Amino acid sequence: MSLFRLGVSSGARVWGSAPLSAPLLSSSRSHSGTQLGKREQNLRMCENGAQQPILTLESMNPAIKKVEYAVRGPIVIRAVELEKELQQGVKKPFTEVIKANIGDAHAMGQKPITFLRQVSAICLYPELLNDNKFPNDVKQKARRILQACGGNSIGSYSASQGIEIVRQDVAKYIERRDGGIPSNPDNIYLSTGASDSIVTMLKLLVSGHGSSRTGVLIPIPQYPLYSAALAELEAVQVNYYLDEENCWALNINELRKALNEARKHCNPKVLCIINPGNPTGQVQSRKCIEDVIRFAAEENLFLMADEVYQDNVYAKGCAFHSFKKVLFEMGPKYSDVVELASFHSTSKGFMGECGFRGGYMEVINMDSAVKQQLTKLVSVRLCPPVPGQALLDVVVNPPQPGEPSYKQFMAERQAVLDNLAEKARLTEKILNQAPGIQCNPVQGAMYSFPRIEIPERAVKLAQAEGQAPDMFFCMKLLEETGICVVPGSGFGQREGTHHFR
Repeated sequence: MSLFRLGVSSGARVWGSAPLSAPLLSSSRSHSGTQLGKREQNLRMCENGAQQPILTLESMNPAIKKVEYAVRGPIVIRAVELEKELQQGVKKPFTEVIKANIGDAHAMGQKPITFLRQVSAICLYPELLNDNKFPNDVKQKARRILQACGGNSIGSYSASQGIEIVRQDVAKYIERRDGGIPSNPDNIYLSTGASDSIVTMLKLLVSGHGSSRTGVLIPIPQYPLYSAALAELEAVQVNYYLDEENCWALNINELRKALNEARKHCNPKVLCIINPGNPTGQVQSRKCIEDVIRFAAEENLFLMADEVYQDNVYAKGCAFHSFKKVLFEMGPKYSDVVELASFHSTSKGFMGECGFRGGYMEVINMDSAVKQQLTKLVSVRLCPPVPGQALLDVVVNPPQPGEPSYKQFMAERQAVLDNLAEKARLTEKILNQAPGIQCNPVQGAMYSFPRIEIPERAVKLAQAEGQAPDMFFCMKLLEETGICVVPGSGFGQREGTHHFR
């Protein structure tokens, strides 16, 4: 029987309650002395305008008030206001607002990769399979994806863990990337970008109360998703500082210091790594990754490796090494023990397809009973966006040599990466020419994180306005030039230093 018909049947129940019929109404009559009296009182209060709202700043979840996300914070709100003022003809010292606050490649003019959009277009409108403008390999990819969808439509739900053939293709991609190290599709969870799976994993990991509350080590500077998620989950944020004087390198001694200090007041059990770095743009060496894995094994820490910028490596002598690959190459002493979740996304790299919200997580050495709980948790959201899953499949299963779309795909891919590499070089060069600004080499990712020297008078003016000095700087930059950047205080920084991303 149709669920839609069940929903209107006369005996329908809501969350196991009594049937939706007279008994629900009669319950209020049976307590008329109290319930109806209260209702009449509430009605009178409404008429007099005295009724207080149920949801207020005082009554809402207090953890939410602690959540901050600088990438879309007050400075971005002001940037949108300035755009509207320009449209209304208000005179400004600039003619456009340049939004350099977020890694949204297409919004800043990057052209989509033809092959990705062609397959996506056919998946969205299968009638295009009959259009001879599309190459055969595009049609074959789209047809294969559609056949894996319910009703041959990406408008249908998928399995909560993701479409099976997409997870299989992700596993094969990981195996190619990591030189043949096996990847099990059952360990792959497709997600709404990487952010969704990162938060999901943190939900699984956070527990305890007081001094037993879970502590999570995150790099400073960090991507504000982490601090925001930890605030919402009421976990303990444990900061470890990257070494700005050494191109934002990760220092094991700093990690150990942060861990030992945190153990005095919480239970640190998670270590988050962002490689390549956001906002700092560093690329970790293989030796550094090995050191981190040894540290995690020695200290019994769960590793979370945010690797969404793995295609974005620009500096000579730098290369991306996945944590999984290094882990398994270190041998069973580590690969059989260290628990790892790694994350990737379609939003960055050469793709820049932020709006599709495609991504995946691979889990290694996860307890089978916990894995069942993870599958249950992701099922609450039904499934990740199916168009995003389709796009992810094309990213991990691109055209091969000899196929009609291969040459164009490779040329467009390389052009995007070359362009980003040139911008990385240019950004470092130009910023270092500006008085009062110091910028480390941008080895990878999509950002620079320069240090700015702010005069003492400006610091006092900022304090008088209740602003962090770098927020004050960024607001002035926006108002006078139309350039929107994010203050370093939104990512975390050493006391007494100021930056922007």
